[in-house]
Amino acid sequence: MKTSYCASLTLLASLLTGTAFFAGCSDSGSSATQASSQNKGSAAERTYVAPGEKDEYYLFYSGGHSGQVFVAGLPSMRHLITIPVFAPSPGTGYGFDDESREMLGDFTWGDVHHPGLSKTDGMYDGRWLFVNDNANNRVARIDLRDFKTKQILGPIPNSSGNHGSSFVTENSEYLLVGTRFSVPLPMGRFAPVEDYADEFNGMVSGLKVDPESGDLSVGWQIITPPFNWDLGSTGKGPSSGWAFWTSYNTEMAHTKLEANASQRDRDYAAFVNWRAAEAAVKDGKADMLDGVPVIDPAKVPGVLYYVPIGKSPHGIDVDPSGRWIAASGKLQPTTTVFDFEKVQAAIDNKEFQAEFRGVPVLNYDVIVEGEVPVGLGPLHTQYDGKGNAYTSLYIESAVAKWKLPPWTDAEKANLEFTVLDKIGVHYNIGHLVIGGSDTRAPYGDWLVAMNKLSKGRHLSVGPSQPESSQLIDITGRKMEMVYESFTDPEPHFAQILKADMIQPIEVYPKAESNNPNAVWSLSDATYTREPGKVTAKVAAVRSQFGPDKITAEVGDTVVLHITNVEQTTDIIHGFAISGYDLNVIIDPGETKSVTFKADKVGVFPFYCTNFCSALHQEMQGYLEVKPASVTTASVD
Repeated sequence: MKTSYCASLTLLASLLTGTAFFAGCSDSGSSATQASSQNKGSAAERTYVAPGEKDEYYLFYSGGHSGQVFVAGLPSMRHLITIPVFAPSPGTGYGFDDESREMLGDFTWGDVHHPGLSKTDGMYDGRWLFVNDNANNRVARIDLRDFKTKQILGPIPNSSGNHGSSFVTENSEYLLVGTRFSVPLPMGRFAPVEDYADEFNGMVSGLKVDPESGDLSVGWQIITPPFNWDLGSTGKGPSSGWAFWTSYNTEMAHTKLEANASQRDRDYAAFVNWRAAEAAVKDGKADMLDGVPVIDPAKVPGVLYYVPIGKSPHGIDVDPSGRWIAASGKLQPTTTVFDFEKVQAAIDNKEFQAEFRGVPVLNYDVIVEGEVPVGLGPLHTQYDGKGNAYTSLYIESAVAKWKLPPWTDAEKANLEFTVLDKIGVHYNIGHLVIGGSDTRAPYGDWLVAMNKLSKGRHLSVGPSQPESSQLIDITGRKMEMVYESFTDPEPHFAQILKADMIQPIEVYPKAESNNPNAVWSLSDATYTREPGKVTAKVAAVRSQFGPDKITAEVGDTVVLHITNVEQTTDIIHGFAISGYDLNVIIDPGETKSVTFKADKVGVFPFYCTNFCSALHQEMQGYLEVKPASVTTASVD
């Protein structure tokens, strides 16, 4: 019955407005009829970006186990590009040239969960995007000048399962990381899993960010019990210099976690004073483990405090003021709000309710502001900068909008009054994102719900289903669903950046090239051979390679330095060698190098793989691989 009712609403709206009606039907009844009351034009009008026009925002999705980052425009939700990070990408040549192949190392995939934009003074600065690899314990830095991965750091020492990142401090001093998994330390030491509680440890880490280059290095680490650290957030304003992580499995179970890690009424969050951690290392209060200074918080008071939170939590998020901290336990139908001013007072007054392995546990009743009854399965919270918070409800498949403190006496007496709206989504929402939610000044106009299951709301594509992302207008009193799009699996979190915050280059300027192997004309292109090695400096220009013949002997190492001499936007060249499993993509003004072994005798065509002109098909040449030279020794 509900399906036919939704279909009737959709048809009626189309007939009345003359446009498609994209709003979803919701059990809450709050969103399906909002368009006329808010007088903003139809949903289609608000998301329509005409041919030749551009979106107002970039939307950077994590790519999950694809190991990549998906970039879309907002509000159109149109896919723009995929940025390869932790996995090879033939379409861009990533993982085939020497530099990107070295960055990837021995790994061929990653699991990207939580992108984080660089900040200055608590605001996005448009320089870098950091992402984590949950699987192989790495982080990466993408330069937003050219949307390319510039560094992969890791595996991070003393750490396993980098899930709780990438969380960027106010001035990009640190990228903060928490481990999902605990293991015996030092890494490589064996201990039976049955001794999990005593022999295993987790870790939270501060990765130092070079303020000029953005290069990452391990600054410090804090050893923790074998909890499973989940999501985190960084402070601002009154909470500047602090970081916050949730954890599940404070039971320290090692089997059947779906049951055994949910025994207690509450789990712990870690409130970390990262400035104190930085000072502790400087003062020599850390021990070196695998080349990294590691702090034991039981021996260095003031670095870490535990805070009780709702059972099996995921999200913990600091509001734009830096005072209010919302934490959600997915097995508790409320979102807990902590007052950081009360946290500071509790620390100063030593108002602790317990200790856990030598670390104080703050008195919950002293620091909590309230438990907001948002609904079933609360996970993550975002903020619009207008005094409102939005929490994803996994079990309800909904988003709840609620009012941040300070609350009136009536609201304090019944916090149900603070819940302002609820909208249904499809289906099993995980993360949600509002532009700038983790900054001092969120954008506050759009919310993107990232749903784990799409439930057939698209043309059938067989058993492997896409993910559903739904665009929600949050500018009015009530939330309104306006659009839906689909992505490859599996976005977890996302970041939204105003398009005018960055001015990406579209050509690498020749004047900035400092590559000693670059050649800028066909006449300068050449190759040389010495015993066992061929080196070629190749120029690629519409529509020719120079040289267009390269000769080697079987067994030679071949090194190609290929320069795209174009200085015109969108004129990209590729260089692929048939039979050698090789494809390098070179952007205008870029030089890339690729090294391989000529291990087969024959003549192998090479050609441009990226359409570049009307004579694109003619852009080719040959690699000749001769039999090895035979040297006959004289015999008496």
